[in-house]
This record gives sequence, structure tokens and C-alpha cells, in this order.
Amino acid sequence: MVDLKKRRRKPIRRLNNAMKKRTIFACAFIALLFVILIGRLVYFSVFKNNIYKRQVLSQQNYSSETLPYKRGDILDRDGNILATSQKMYTLILEPKNILRSDKIQKETINALHKYMKIDKDELLKFIKKHKNSYYSVYKDELAYSDIADLKDFIASDKADNVSGIVFSEKYKRRYPNQSLASQVIGFVSDGTIGTGGIEQYYNSTLSGVNGRKYKYLNEELEQDNSIVEPENGQTVVSTLDSNIQKLAEKELAKFEKKYGSKGSSILVMNPNNGEIYAMANSTSYNLESPRDDKNLLKKYSQSQINNMSEKQKTKAFNEIWKNPIVSNAFEPGSTYKPFTVAAGLEEGILKGNETFYCDGYQKVGPHTIHCSHRNGHGLITLSQSISLSCNDALMQIAEKEGKNVFAKYQRNFNFGKKTGIDLPGEAQTASLLHDAKDMTAADLATSSFGQSFNCSMIQMASAFSSLINGGYYYKPHVVKQLRSSSGEVVSNIEPTMVKQTVSKETSDKLKKYMKETVESGTGTKAKMKDYSAGGKTGTAQKIPRSAGTYIVSFCGFAPAENPQVLVYVVIDEIQKESQTNTGLAVEVAKNVLKGSLKELNVPKSNKK
Repeated sequence: MVDLKKRRRKPIRRLNNAMKKRTIFACAFIALLFVILIGRLVYFSVFKNNIYKRQVLSQQNYSSETLPYKRGDILDRDGNILATSQKMYTLILEPKNILRSDKIQKETINALHKYMKIDKDELLKFIKKHKNSYYSVYKDELAYSDIADLKDFIASDKADNVSGIVFSEKYKRRYPNQSLASQVIGFVSDGTIGTGGIEQYYNSTLSGVNGRKYKYLNEELEQDNSIVEPENGQTVVSTLDSNIQKLAEKELAKFEKKYGSKGSSILVMNPNNGEIYAMANSTSYNLESPRDDKNLLKKYSQSQINNMSEKQKTKAFNEIWKNPIVSNAFEPGSTYKPFTVAAGLEEGILKGNETFYCDGYQKVGPHTIHCSHRNGHGLITLSQSISLSCNDALMQIAEKEGKNVFAKYQRNFNFGKKTGIDLPGEAQTASLLHDAKDMTAADLATSSFGQSFNCSMIQMASAFSSLINGGYYYKPHVVKQLRSSSGEVVSNIEPTMVKQTVSKETSDKLKKYMKETVESGTGTKAKMKDYSAGGKTGTAQKIPRSAGTYIVSFCGFAPAENPQVLVYVVIDEIQKESQTNTGLAVEVAKNVLKGSLKELNVPKSNKK
């Protein structure tokens, strides 16, 4: 038999000379590459080490710091500061750097003690407690005067062994007058969010953009900085006059101390362009500490505050912070009567020589609606219907006009619509204004003397201004100019004339009628020695009528012939006097009018 194993055996192939040469060449080439690679590594790590180390390190950001922008100031019309931002500093320690050596520790602590009067033992205790930290806040809200000496020392060549001290910057909102015009100005929450007033409405204008400071090592392995400068906010110049505002608040405080009320407000404005000089409310608060419970004491007792839940307290603060002159609506009462007369004069329904007989009431369908003078005024003229504030005569006038004419002029005077004032939270109140198609005879009668519909103080004052300035309705506003952080004028906010409500002829007649109100009617307490004045008193019975509670008011102006100042006073539920005593509102208005005219250097009237 044939051996199969032998038949399957294959001869062993051996390398020939050519193959040996190729193998040796390949191995040698690979070995050479390794030698070159090792050589390059040695070259880069030994000979080029410093160059490449500098290049790499110069591209690495080791830290960055926010550079805060300064929020824009709020000024009054004369440039006095109402709100500003003060730069504050936070002392930050780096314990791990301070503890690098005994010498650094000693000299750093000595410097902090010498220039900032910080106790050495307390410092050492703090540093050791945070020994592994590179960032530990030691003290904040420091003024520049608190840190100036230490900063100067650190910048000198005597502080080589002082380490681990950093000052970060931020701005804190300051209100030099604390509670002055609080609801008009508003305050800032969380450092950047305006809450209420100008701070809220002009928040984006007052805000800026933060900058940034980067620290890194350059090619020379030296620390270098790169700075993106912050963009500061713009300055807002308001129409407010600080002295008139102080006067109005002083008069309110005197009234509240003597008589008390559920709430009282004063609005002072220029009737010729819509600029607001002052807005004062009995519920002002401290802008420096808006969330302090002490602010609530103007409206609540201490026991009421103590019993409030957090939710109730938040609601109470919101009530204090809002501006009732803009946000609250009420029945205006007899201050509306000149508007009813104006509609009749404009439409030719009234000529100015009419007389009316007041017997103390008017029958309107099933209703008997009384005049404020229960025994009746008797026979009176058109001007006396305003000066004596006769409800009966006004109801007769409204009946002559009819609901279509009456409703048309209510809308024309902008009642039921927002004025567009540059403040947040303006009341709409349109839902409480009757349309002609829905107005009943009783609605027409009561609306003629300012009941059965609502308005806000800013709506009334803006419309009233058009009655006495020749018939021009101006949009009310509290800001007149915007400036850059360097003081350059960015834009002027010019007065906006919205519409003409009545003719100059009608306006002149109404000024005459309302001057008579002060000379011989319901507003005689507004008489002044050096100025002629006009105005209209108001008494509105609150709902429910059965409660017997009232709002009294007076809208006055001077000089009567060429009004330069309008003052509107509203008092809700007088506490220590008759709630229908409009004379108290007139007295307050007179004092504010007199002081405002003096402050604005208005020439004295040529009284006859």
C-alpha cells in the first residue's frame, strides 16, 4: 500500500535572497521612522517646550468677570435725581491662594486689617474654614470709600506678597428722597426688573448690557486682560417737579393727620400740554425698602398686618405699590357737570342765556332723583347750574341733549378709554360707560351729574384740561426727555395733541362759569389773593347707595383766564368730618395751586 501521509507532505519553501533583502529593508525603514518620531518628540519637549507652552497657555481663558452696567437715572424736570444707581463692591477672598505660604497669609491678613479695619482673628478663622475655596464672599454692599485704600495698596509695588483678595462690582438702586412720588417712580426688583411706575414702563430704556473682563496668560506667560465694556442704560427726565410733589404730599399728610380718609390723592398737571407735575397719594411707601411691613401701616393696623398670611401680605403690598390716580376708577360726581354743559353749547342746544328752575328734585320715569340742595335752588342761570352745582338743572340739560348727543360727547372727551399715559396699570373703565342704545332715562339723568359711570383721576384731569385750554385734548405723560449715559439728548418726548373736544368759544364760557364757582359758588374756599381761579366741586355717593359713603373732590385751575396749572383732589370717605364736605378738598387744592404757581413763576393775575 502507498503511504498517504507521505503523499500529502509538501516541500518547505525557504526565503530566497531577494525576499530577505525586502524584509530587511522594511524593518529598517520602520525602525528609522521610530527614531525620527522619538527625535521630534525630544525636540518639541526639550528645545521648543517654552515656545509651544506660551502659545497654548495664551489661548486658554483662566477666568472671566461680569462688568455690570449702570441702570439709567430718573430725574425730575429740573435735573434733580429721583432714582440713581450706586456702584457697590463685594469683598471676595481666595483662601486656598492665601494659605499658599505663611508669608502670604500674614501680609494679606495685615493688609485687610490695616486698610479695612477687619479683625485679624475673624479673618484667619474664616480663611481656615474655607481653606479649599478659591471663591468665598466675605462682605458685600461696600462703598468705594470702604475699599479705596486697600485697592490703592494692592496696586502698588508694596503688595507683592498680598494675594487672594478680589473685589467684584455691582450697582444698587438708590432713591434719595425715599418715598417721594413712590407710585410714579416705582422700584427695581432683582437688580434689573422695574416694578411699577417709570421704572417698569421705561424698563428697557433704563436697562443696559453687561460687559465682561477676561483674564488669561499671554505668550510671555504674563497675566493679561481683555475687556468688553458694559453699555449703560439711558437717563429718563420726567415731567415731575420735586418741589410741587413735596408740596402735594405735605398737604395730603396734613389732611390725613387732621381728618383721615380711606384714601386721598392729588394730581397736578399742565393743562396746556399734558405734562404731569405731581402725583401724590396717601398710601405712599419707601422706595428704598418697598417690602418692609412698615409701608403697610398707612393702610392697615399692626394687628391686621400680624394676622396676614404671605398671600394676603403680597396682595396688600400690590395695593400699596399701585398708583390709584391711574389705576383706580370711581364715579366722578359733579366735577363732570361742565362736560354736560359743554356738549349742549357745542351742539347749539344751549346758548348761554338759559335759565332753569330747581325745585329740589326731578321725576324721571318711576324714579325721583334729588338735587344736592334738597330745598331747591329756585330759578338759576346756566352758569349757576355749574357754580351752585345743581343736579336738577343738569338733568334738564341732559334731557334736552338726548342720550345720543350725551354719549357722543362722553366718548369725545375720552371717557371710557385709556389715556395712554406712560405708566403701567391704567384703568380701562369702558365697561361701566353706557352706550346710547343701552342708556335709560335714569342713566342719562344721573350721568349728567357724574353718577352711574366710572372714570379714573387721570381720565378726568386730561378731559378737564381740554375744557379750559381752548378745547385741545393732550395725551398725559410723565417723561419729557431721554438722555444717553454721557448726558447727550437721545430724544425729546413732545406733547401729543390727540383731538379737539370743544371750540375755543365753548372753552372760554366754561372757564367763566367755573371762575364763578370760586367767586360765589361751591368753591369759594379756593379764592387766592394774587391769582384768579376756577374749578368744580364734586360729591359722589358710593355704591351701595344705602351705605351713605361718599367721595368728595375738587378740580381747580389758575389763573382762571389763562390756566397754567390744574390741581385735582379726590378724598375717599372722610373719617373725622362729614363725608360730603367738599370744602376740605377745595382747601387742599387751593394750597397746592398757590404753591405750584409760585414754584413755576407764573405771573400774578390782574384781578378785577
